[in-house]
Amino acid sequence: MAAFKTLSAKSAASLDIELMSTGAGAFTLDQLMELAGLSVSQAVYRIHPPAKGPKILVACGPGNNAGGDGLVAARHLWHYGYQPTVYYPKQGRNEFYQRLTTQLKNLDIPFTQDFPTALRDSHHVIDAIFGNPTPPPSTLGRSETRRAGETFCRFFLMRSAGFSFSGEIREPFPAIIAALATSPVPVTSVDVPSAWDVETGPPPKGPAKEFQPTALVSLTAPKPCVRWLQGRHFLGGRFVGKHIADKYGLEVPQYEGIDQVVELYSDAGKL
Repeated sequence: MAAFKTLSAKSAASLDIELMSTGAGAFTLDQLMELAGLSVSQAVYRIHPPAKGPKILVACGPGNNAGGDGLVAARHLWHYGYQPTVYYPKQGRNEFYQRLTTQLKNLDIPFTQDFPTALRDSHHVIDAIFGNPTPPPSTLGRSETRRAGETFCRFFLMRSAGFSFSGEIREPFPAIIAALATSPVPVTSVDVPSAWDVETGPPPKGPAKEFQPTALVSLTAPKPCVRWLQGRHFLGGRFVGKHIADKYGLEVPQYEGIDQVVELYSDAGKL
């Protein structure tokens, strides 16, 4: 299989709008997040089945950077027989995120504020801290419906809460990313490894300079930063229809059975 086409940050943002537009994808934000979290959970099951160690630490960032995907993944992992623990230091005040956390608490899934101890006690980590930051709607030049624009504005505001790749990473996340970069515990990142640039990969300095996750789950389509990935690469996007795929030039892989993820390879090996 040839290398898959990547999708720029600007195109990914435009695609997000289209997926949530009533005249196109017609998905809601919570539907997309549920599908993303399910994809992540299935990738973890492939990479690290419960027999290899059931304790999964799910590190969730603020807003919708990737934190919501991590919360959904934690719920699914619990039902698969894992023992997830959630690190979520900047919990969203939006009712949507409160519902996700309540779902986990109803399953007695523990939340921790002690990341170093939880990391040492874990068999695998999900990096759902930042993921792929999306540019403001004003940069997109879109002509989508007003309703889709309003939906995306809420989506963007939640995604941007507490963090911007144009500035410094805010506490407590520098130490968390540094710990992930040096820990022997395997890490699966969601969409974009935390604090990587979506276009140019690892930053030239800072805690993410040496961060290389064990695996990455790209959502909808791979982003340009996958060129720097040394680990395994999965794609979760089994909801993209032919019309949208053709418009954005997306390559939809062959998913097996009821799988929501597929592992991607290039002609030379893994992407």
